[in-house]
Amino acid sequence: MPTRRTVLKLATAPFLLGAPAFHAQPRHVVVVGAGAFGSWTALWLARRGARVTIVDAWGPGNMRSSSGGETRVIRGSYGDRAIYTRMAARALRLWREYEQESARRFFVRTGALWMFGTDDTFATTSARLMAAEGLPAERPTLEEARQRWPQIDFTGVTSLMFEQEAGYLLARQSCAHVVDRAKALGADYRVASARPAEPGGTMTRLALEGGGSIEADAFVFACGPWLGRLFPGVVGARVRATRQETFYFGAPQGDTRFGEDQLPVWVDYGERLVYGVPGNAHRGFKIADDTPGPPFDPTDGDRATTPAQIDAARAFLRRRFPALADAPMLGGEVCQYENSPDSHFIVDRHPAAENVWLVGGGSGHGFKMGPALGEMVATLVLTDGTPDPQLRLARFDRK
Repeated sequence: MPTRRTVLKLATAPFLLGAPAFHAQPRHVVVVGAGAFGSWTALWLARRGARVTIVDAWGPGNMRSSSGGETRVIRGSYGDRAIYTRMAARALRLWREYEQESARRFFVRTGALWMFGTDDTFATTSARLMAAEGLPAERPTLEEARQRWPQIDFTGVTSLMFEQEAGYLLARQSCAHVVDRAKALGADYRVASARPAEPGGTMTRLALEGGGSIEADAFVFACGPWLGRLFPGVVGARVRATRQETFYFGAPQGDTRFGEDQLPVWVDYGERLVYGVPGNAHRGFKIADDTPGPPFDPTDGDRATTPAQIDAARAFLRRRFPALADAPMLGGEVCQYENSPDSHFIVDRHPAAENVWLVGGGSGHGFKMGPALGEMVATLVLTDGTPDPQLRLARFDRK
């Protein structure tokens, strides 16, 4: 999901939107991380003829990862950050193609309803850029919205935007499936913990914790909140994990008003940004606060939800979805964002090793981009390409 930090005026640059017509020479690439970024990078590499080894410490979509959990939102609205609207449009097309290819459903199209307080600049800018990418957006009036979605109390809302093509994705399930698809194309998969040395030149071997190593021609580290730990000198605090709590509430028995057929994904863009997923793969009515939480240890951090955050979620439900004011909490979980300082992704070579690629900084909005981001990274690796300046590490040195 976006944060207020995403509404920035930055220059845009083109990025690869389609797979070029080439076939990779036989080349061994190790991909560290089997989340959204890593699994899709591995699949695109395998599709293009590379030999691929995937390494992950706990498995694709595991609960420690930022790609774990049941669902993630997909939408095209990014204010004036055109690079992500373009990427989201490409990702949406690729998700649909993947569903047809696999005969599986991973994308649930519900639309996404944005509710704004006094400032809807984000909406007006987003709608213009989405239109350029073929992503429609409506601007319903409050009266139209009350008639269409009577489950919602629109008190305090002054304007709205509805993205028809948005919805949610099945997160952990798709990560596992993408890894399985890469394996079917010949990729090797290992449950292991990578322990790279800071390279001082071309990397030829990746050490594994407990012994052993893997030799390869190129390495992609797409390891989410652990990227800064693995490369403290180059990444370090430029990827910072924050603790994020998510809750699931139960609708009344037989009440279909809060399912995905009658209610869209929603985003309340007021003093805080709160979002939710209806239906949520039958897990319950999902609600989460997008505000970055406190620093968090993704390996050993306590993942128990806190009473204060539960109370805040209930207070929000009471105000915005009054019929759920006394709904039972079916569950809760703690995940993490891995934030970059400007919420842009990091896609770049290691400055000391041209065959080592660093991919991360999902910043709470990366999951949906997996297919497009993986396509882009695979192309960069196999063609020795140059990444978009907005995503390179050098941007931090200019500030």
